[in-house]
Amino acid sequence: MEAQIKIATEKKLIGKHIEMSFLENKTFQLWSGFMPKLKVITNKIDACLYSLEVFPVNYFDNFDSGRTFQKWAAVEVTDFDSVPDEMETLLIPNGLYAVFIHKGPASEGHKTYHTIFAEWLPNSDYTVDERPHFAVMDEKYKKDDPNSEEEIWIPIKNRD
Repeated sequence: MEAQIKIATEKKLIGKHIEMSFLENKTFQLWSGFMPKLKVITNKIDACLYSLEVFPVNYFDNFDSGRTFQKWAAVEVTDFDSVPDEMETLLIPNGLYAVFIHKGPASEGHKTYHTIFAEWLPNSDYTVDERPHFAVMDEKYKKDDPNSEEEIWIPIKNRD
């Protein structure tokens, strides 16, 4: 699997989040609550959807699939001047990312993540950084379609 190394510029997001773990996946619940309210966000930059994970510091040092993190459903916006009720803001800071393309149904995304964390990352010059992880879903994303595509952005930094 190939990665493109990119510098992400700061992104302002509006959305909703939920506390969950890999053992107790609440992604469907999160998106089911977010999508009906999407139209009330009036200052979207584009039609892309963002699925984000905000992990506690050192989350991956001693991995525990039952440990919780924040999972977000969001869109990028021009500013935080108009945040609808029941929505929250999240700022993704500038930073270095390894970007991968997941091709195939969303239900097989775990295979791509396994390849990233078990194969690509240990053999790279990088380690995971303490910034949000995110996937960008544009018009190529078709959920469970075998031709679906989404970008996966993993925050990285040079190994010490």
